[in-house]
Formats: sequence, structure tokens, C-alpha cells
Amino acid sequence: MIPVSSHSPLRTVQVLGGGDAVGSAHVRSLAAGLVARGVRVTVCAPREADHTYDFTGVGADHVHVPRSSDPGSVAVLRAACTGADLVHAHGLHASLRTVLALSGRRTPLIVTWHDRAHADGPRAHFLRVLERRVVKAATVVLGTTSVLVDRARRTGARDARLAAASLPGARTSPAPDDPDRLRPKVRAELGAVERPLLIAVGSLERHRGYDVLLDAVHAWRCLDPVPLVVLAGEGPLRGELRRRIEDEGLPVRLIGRRDDITDLLAAADIALLPSRWESRSPLAQEALHARVPLVATAVGGTPELVGDAAELVPYGDARAFADAVVRLLGDPERREALRERGVRQAATWPTEDETVAQVLSVYDELTQPRPL
Repeated sequence: MIPVSSHSPLRTVQVLGGGDAVGSAHVRSLAAGLVARGVRVTVCAPREADHTYDFTGVGADHVHVPRSSDPGSVAVLRAACTGADLVHAHGLHASLRTVLALSGRRTPLIVTWHDRAHADGPRAHFLRVLERRVVKAATVVLGTTSVLVDRARRTGARDARLAAASLPGARTSPAPDDPDRLRPKVRAELGAVERPLLIAVGSLERHRGYDVLLDAVHAWRCLDPVPLVVLAGEGPLRGELRRRIEDEGLPVRLIGRRDDITDLLAAADIALLPSRWESRSPLAQEALHARVPLVATAVGGTPELVGDAAELVPYGDARAFADAVVRLLGDPERREALRERGVRQAATWPTEDETVAQVLSVYDELTQPRPL
């Protein structure tokens, strides 16, 4: 159902902080689907986010809203939300600014949690305070995993629901064009022509668990040939990780941020996800789509996402992680079984159309006149 009034199309405002790639890609996909269904969409996000994700290119209007550190951001956002039928904010900081911008107004507010904020110590307590303020002000909170939905309910949400969340632009075929040519080329570039290639992708931050991964690498240095681990991503821990790799002589390469993750996965023997927390990991989804066996930590939304299509181990247990990798490398039948399970599991995930349809149903519910 397209939630439009008899006089004019529904007008929605989508609010982004601009720093979350998953949330930004989701909003672009959502904006495209909404516009195609006759909804007017305004995306409030930093200018650089529009440059990267091209919200205007899919038919949405874009309003530059500075990042949360800018004191003028709330005023700009309040003006942009004037006249909107509903506002949909994505992520904690964008949601907090939206709550402030809508103060005193009765505009319905939907908040989507794509992930949770990562912090330790006093900052973690501060973020929990912000979460409580946001979820209590939101009309509906959508969580992309059951864990996030439960967290929102515990925090005080009036209405928290599981969101259909697709991986925008995900491949539906199991392999890229001409994989027989591409695979050896990528492996040669990375230095893994005659050795197993293990791929991890993600920002080089503490919660990614790369310190544990480097501990695990010690356990398979005795294999012949020695597997090569490739970490694709950038972040504040790059220097620390590089020093460990050099000092300990680990068979690990840091290759920085890459735009060819699909090609890297197509060349890999195993994908690695050692995180302390994940919601709906793009790497896990891409790996299963690409028929690449996955070893991951059983945290956050990962067990719900992958089912029995991956090897799951406790977070922080380097020995268990290493043992799972070594077992897979020595068991081609198990690797093939995981590939087949991965294809079946990926087929159960929501499509982009299904994601848009669910959001539209929520919009319809919140904007239709209620009977007296």
C-alpha cells in the first residue's frame, strides 16, 4: 500500500549522521524504493554523504546538515523537517539530533538501529543515556537484529520491531564474471598463489577483534604452506597492528580500504570475522553470497544472520578461532557443505523490495487517520 493522502504524496525526511556506511547505503536503497513508489523523500546528511551515495541521483532531495559536532545542525534539521508527514532517523547520533529538532512537534519519528555504538568506560554510560532519550521519544524503533530490538525494549522503547534489512546492491549470483580468470589474478596480486588465502574486511578498530585474530595466526604458522591473512580496511589501529605483524613476523597483510571486496572474496579460501560485536555484518552476507566459508564469532546478530552456514566460535578465544580455521583448511568436504548452506541461508534474507515494503507499511500505519 502506498501511504499517500488524497491531496499530496507522503513526504518523508530521512536523517543520517553521515559516518556509517551500512546506514548510508540502506538510506540510498530506501530512498530509491520510496521515490519509485511515489513518496517524496528528503535526505538530511552531510554534503560528503550525498557525494558518496548520490541520494539526489535516485530522486530524493538532499539537505546538507552538518555533523553532530556542529551547533547549527539541529536548527538546519528542524527547518528541513517542517511540513514532513514523518521523519525517519538512522543511527544514534542522527536520532538524537532529530529528537531535539522535533521538540514540541507531533511529527511521527521512526528510528532505525543498524548497529549499536561502541565505547568503553564512562563514554559507554553516556551513550546508554543517549539511547534511552532517543528510544523513549521515538514512535517506533526498528532494529536490524533481534538483539537490537531487545536492547531497545529494555531501554524503554514504546514500540520496537524487527526490521527487514537487505544488503543493498548484494549480488544474487554466486560468482563474479569470469571467476577462473579473476581468482588467480587477485591471488597473485596479494601474494597467495600457492598458499591458502584468508580475508577479513572492516575498519581497523578495537571492537573488530583483530588483536585476537593476530593471536590466532600464531597457531597456523606451522602449516605448510602457511596461510596468508589479508585485512582490508583503515582505522586508528593500523599502526598498532602493523607493529605487531612486523615484530612477531606474522603472515598478515594490511591492504587498506578497498572497493573490490567482491573480487577479494571470490579469490579467498575462507572469510574471517573475529569481532566483539556485529549487527548484520556486510562481510558475512557477502561471504555467503560468494560461497566462501566463514569463520565468525558468535556475537550480536551474527548467529541469527548466518544460521548453520558458518563456523561460529566464542569472542576473544584465539585458540577456538584458530582451531576452526585449521579444521576448515584440512576438510574440503566441510568447506563445500558450508558453501551450499550459505547459498540457502542467503536466500532467506530480505530483498531490497521487501525492505522498502516493510518500511512503507510502518509509514502507512503512522500516517493514516485513526477512527474515532
